[in-house]
Amino acid sequence: MYDTLKFEGDTLILIDQRKLPQKVEFFKCRDYRDVEFAIADMVVRGAPAIGAAGAYGVYLAASEFKNNSEEVFFKKVKEANKVLVKARPTAVNLFWAINRMEQAMKRNRNKPVSEILEILREEADNIAREDVETNQAIGKFGNEVIPQGATILTHCNAGALATVGYGTALGVIRAAHESGKNIKVYADETRPRLQGARLTAFELVEEGIPVTLIADSVAATLIRDGVIDVIVVGADRIASNGDTANKIGTFMLSELAVRFGVPLYIAAPVSTIDFDINDGSEIVIEERSPEEVTHIQGIQIAPDGVEVYNPAFDVTPAENITGIITEKGIIEPPYKEGIASLKSSQKKGDIDGQL
Repeated sequence: MYDTLKFEGDTLILIDQRKLPQKVEFFKCRDYRDVEFAIADMVVRGAPAIGAAGAYGVYLAASEFKNNSEEVFFKKVKEANKVLVKARPTAVNLFWAINRMEQAMKRNRNKPVSEILEILREEADNIAREDVETNQAIGKFGNEVIPQGATILTHCNAGALATVGYGTALGVIRAAHESGKNIKVYADETRPRLQGARLTAFELVEEGIPVTLIADSVAATLIRDGVIDVIVVGADRIASNGDTANKIGTFMLSELAVRFGVPLYIAAPVSTIDFDINDGSEIVIEERSPEEVTHIQGIQIAPDGVEVYNPAFDVTPAENITGIITEKGIIEPPYKEGIASLKSSQKKGDIDGQL
């Protein structure tokens, strides 16, 4: 697979996911404004990848303002961070990564700006490196719930392209494939931006994992007819009670999963959990441009003047979720207790296994 992102010299290089699968092109971010645009316009997308890109955005801002006075330097970087966090409002990893960068600045505020720059670059590199390790651990734990010969349904793209590498939901699928379980995958197209068709199918075909692409509306028939053994999806924000925001259409799948007794798992890093919100009602749902619905790759498919409602995400209630697969283990119901123990473990050390 291609690198979702890499930092070379003073430039963040992103695979331009707007162009896939027809073209493999790269988008170069030379300052934090480029990073903000890349996140908002979905050059880069997927909560973990957005977080890593945002971290490098903070470094680029610090590099841009390094020759100012110390007071102006910190003020300008803070202003840049506010721009970055507004690029997309739902994915908590962006807030988490930028906060982590700000904490690194705060801890080292008394050091020369040149040293702070080095610290910020190292912190952004760590966030990127840790993401790959995290996803591999998610894959390892997630493989435990995938039966031999399973047929898996996934929605949107939670693969290497949505992360720095390996993927969350697709990390589980990759691990199952690598372990020789002879799996098959159905990938929803994921309207309106078609991330399943353009990105998930692209990744799986590239890696030789058996995949069948379906229209979103086909999933109900497959679930009803017993074709699907397990559903695995990613997440953009998880509340402290387990309610999960993911790509629009996930809630609908979860209702079908409950109706027909199909397990549905969320695969996401701990950084996607928002410990500060009680439930899904507190998650801000991003609404995007009407043109995403009225046009496909620039071709108009709907009449002029039609009203459009285009939420990017929906919230799946915790009671519809079989388990939440993290790098620390699989959180099982009741989620409030499991997530609380996970939060406390961040201070006490790692927990591995079931929570």
